[in-house]
Amino acid sequence: MTILISKTVEQLGQSAGQATAALIQQAIAERGQANVILATGTSQFATLQQLIREDVDWSRVVMFHLDEYIGLPLSHPASFRKYLQERFLDQVPPLKASYLINGEVDARAETQRLGTLIQAHPIDVALVGVGENGHLAFNDPPADFDTEKPYLIVDLDAACRRQQFNEGWFPTLEDVPKQAISMSVRQIMKSRHIICSVPDERKAQAVKDTLEQPISNLFPASILRSHPNCQLYLDEAAASLLTNEKAPDKLGKM
Repeated sequence: MTILISKTVEQLGQSAGQATAALIQQAIAERGQANVILATGTSQFATLQQLIREDVDWSRVVMFHLDEYIGLPLSHPASFRKYLQERFLDQVPPLKASYLINGEVDARAETQRLGTLIQAHPIDVALVGVGENGHLAFNDPPADFDTEKPYLIVDLDAACRRQQFNEGWFPTLEDVPKQAISMSVRQIMKSRHIICSVPDERKAQAVKDTLEQPISNLFPASILRSHPNCQLYLDEAAASLLTNEKAPDKLGKM
């Protein structure tokens, strides 16, 4: 794992977005197509803003995304389909294909549909974040590190739901759905490259646990340390609790 710390969220997004674009361009050059996973949430704003500015042949890109609430309509402000449509798909030329998770249909059938699709598209680059509870996608602790299913139906724990409410996506905590469709941990880890963007002081404890606790399903994002090509982008606020001598591999300031 390579850890890169920027002074600001904007610098983090610029660096992560440029790195993502370079990996997409590399995949297109080598294989004629790039298969990518995009994440959502406030942690991804700056990274996606930079990515859409980059010179990428989007007609050669196939996109999947990480997770979606079950039962939430596309019109809802918290819909991740809506997020990706407005913040990414509407901002770039047409992709070769984009496979969004539909949480309004039969969830089990949707996991099977997406699982079949993603198995036919080995992922070149995955964008991910880390939740306040350390989750990876919506794999809350204790996360399932063993299942080979590409997509799962998951129950959202109290800390996860509280984060979504506190970020302003829902009017009350009770309005936050209790279940979601999530890409599995093993499926994320199959990606050739992972770009993990984690800004904000409220993520500082989760970042510390991710890097300094043992790799464990109690700290789901800690598994990223075992990936051969993972870049972790932090701002100074998110990195504020780190003990540098304990941080693995390579710690850089930007």
